[in-house]
Amino acid sequence: MADKKANIKLDNGESIDLPIYTPTLGKEVIDVAPIASHGHFTFDPGFVATASCESKITFIDGEKGTLLYRGYPIDQLAEKSNFLESSYLLLNGELPTQTEFVAFEKNIKQHTMVHQQINQFFNGFRRDAHPMAVMVGVVGALSAFYHDSLDIKNAEDRMISAYRLIAKMPTIAAMCYKYSIGQPFVCPDNSLNYAENFLNMMFSVPSEPYDINPVLAKAIDRIFILHADHEQNASTSTVRLAGSTGANPFACISSGITALWGPAHGGANEAVLNMLREIGDVSKVGEYVKRARDKNDPFRLMGFGHRVYKNYDPRATVMRETCHEVLSSLDAKEQPLFQLAMELEKIALEDEYFVDKKLYPNVDFYSGLTLSALGIPSNMFTVIFALARTVGWISHWNEMVSQPSFKIGRPRQLYTGSDIRDYQTISKR
Repeated sequence: MADKKANIKLDNGESIDLPIYTPTLGKEVIDVAPIASHGHFTFDPGFVATASCESKITFIDGEKGTLLYRGYPIDQLAEKSNFLESSYLLLNGELPTQTEFVAFEKNIKQHTMVHQQINQFFNGFRRDAHPMAVMVGVVGALSAFYHDSLDIKNAEDRMISAYRLIAKMPTIAAMCYKYSIGQPFVCPDNSLNYAENFLNMMFSVPSEPYDINPVLAKAIDRIFILHADHEQNASTSTVRLAGSTGANPFACISSGITALWGPAHGGANEAVLNMLREIGDVSKVGEYVKRARDKNDPFRLMGFGHRVYKNYDPRATVMRETCHEVLSSLDAKEQPLFQLAMELEKIALEDEYFVDKKLYPNVDFYSGLTLSALGIPSNMFTVIFALARTVGWISHWNEMVSQPSFKIGRPRQLYTGSDIRDYQTISKR
């Protein structure tokens, strides 16, 4: 219930009262829906001032540099929790008890394998296809294999679909990688935890044993946690809009993967590596920093600053620590690419230009470096992002579908095309 109202007056003298809602955290929200009944719509390109839904899952305060999953600060979860526990939190609203976690982990592990025919499905793709293109197709096709739980009005069906997606995404992501390099697929090993299982499917081969480095497993688990959800971003909004039509959850998640693929959204950490390769050497850092300061130069430093966070990205603090742990564990700090990155980091944290504009290194800067150090090629970065974000997408989808006010999304538009005109036959044009 709204406890306040805003009043607007139109040019014709008409007055409209608009309810004002007070959130748990954040700024008050004006409900502009009553305007429609008076023959008007609001115009907000990019939805920069529009709340598209009501949600209890994630909260961001860009000014303070805050990110909360169900009220829990992201740094606490990244330090003390693990990805599956955080997934339970996002899905269910509360952290699990020991009994609940054991049951949840068991449910996830029961669904890690994919249907055998999906192996053949991969053969329809070229080996040099981008892994994201393959993932979009495979995830979208899952409803053809798992159509026994697609009743979106049934809470149990929705949860089974959530389990399947969270469980199978690491398997599918690893399959995308293995297929691209011509190696055999590796079956899930349910004796391993979520992160360890993913690394094993990515890097083990049947011909020799693979020892999982615990530092690397911890790093990939943190990457999953830090990327699990980020409020109403482009891909989450896409999942919600697709889901508002009643589409099955596999199709909705596939639509989210497609939106995430865009370089302005999920491709930032890959862009960081491309930028570092362009700079090429520590000796050229000063030259490129000077170019970044020049408004007339098209070059931009990738991985610095954030559209939402006007202060420090809270995920970057944890990711920076993880990045340095991985580099130390692999003795990679002396490699030219990482030396270059560390020099850029030093400048960004100390240089007056960057500090004044708050262009601090963000999560993409450190996650790109970390994934690269783990031996993961840059064209797989967004695939791993999608893997982690799946739990956020399915949590938002489930929240939306289960709400009594659930209805199809139908944005309006500001039409600026031609006025009504009569058709002329082609001989008269």
